Amino acid sequence: MGNDMELRIEKYQDAMAQVWDRFVLQESMNGTFLQTRRFIEYHPAGKFKDSSLIVYKGNAVVAVILACDINEKSKKTFFSHKGTTFGGILLSPGFYSASNVDLLMTELDRYWSGENYDEIVLKMTAPVFCRKNTDLIDYFLYQRGFEQYDELNYYMKLDRYQDGILEQFSSSKRRDYRYSLKNDLTFSRLDSPEGIRQFYDVLGLNLNKLNLPRVHQYEELLDLKFNRFPENIEFYGVYKEEIMIAGSMIFLFRGGVMHTQYLASDEKYLSYFPMDFLIYHLLETALEKQMKYFTFGICTENHGKYLNLGLSRFKEGFGTEFCIDRTYYREINRER
Repeated sequence: MGNDMELRIEKYQDAMAQVWDRFVLQESMNGTFLQTRRFIEYHPAGKFKDSSLIVYKGNAVVAVILACDINEKSKKTFFSHKGTTFGGILLSPGFYSASNVDLLMTELDRYWSGENYDEIVLKMTAPVFCRKNTDLIDYFLYQRGFEQYDELNYYMKLDRYQDGILEQFSSSKRRDYRYSLKNDLTFSRLDSPEGIRQFYDVLGLNLNKLNLPRVHQYEELLDLKFNRFPENIEFYGVYKEEIMIAGSMIFLFRGGVMHTQYLASDEKYLSYFPMDFLIYHLLETALEKQMKYFTFGICTENHGKYLNLGLSRFKEGFGTEFCIDRTYYREINRER
């Protein structure tokens, strides 16, 4: 095992947290803060059975996979990862060659078989968040028999917006935004727990209307914002006088990407067009921060099979382009 050409796959241990997070944020070509230990560990201890992997070539970390075990219906699944938007295989650019990724897949197949997994699920980092093209990973997953499902992600290249945000909007969106200006709305960043509480309440109204569960508790939002990622997470609100009527939780990614993790509005005030007002000002904020991309996230449900066309039209009205969020999965056939 002393050969520097060989790969060594180890299960993640708590003592590796610093090495892990440095690799994800500074050394990988496709990692985001959503795949750090610092992020995933905002979840209560014991919520997930961690099965994350760290891959060495010699003494150097060349890949990591944030993952958890799921055991349902007598099936053991390696899932990367239930607690965050993206998991997938994160690679070092110095390791990124066909022969190396081929070798990595061989070793991972051996590892997964040895650990008696029945299924592998990998939620890959969307291309707009990657610092370099990672098509080699997609190719070798395809070659090794992985199937995939695709979600449709909506984003904007902000260089087009520098000479005028409204010029990029559809005519109906321009009209809606101009109408919002007649309603004495104000836009502000939310820097206090009280402001975030107001946003959380507006978000709750939205989720209840859509019959969706809350993904985050209020205390978790405060933990993420004030303890874990003060530089990466921001909140914004739109007010009518003293009442917040719309708001957003924003993630800021390395590489100049501003992402709307949540957009929410109080439907009692929809006639004021607060969402159009909010998005215009978020785009203005992104330009002030010299961001390159503004991402809206997906409009698809049921593993990409259903496209919410109403939501799609709404997002397209602001001038979006499209990329694919890809999830790979494979059953492992083994003797029982």
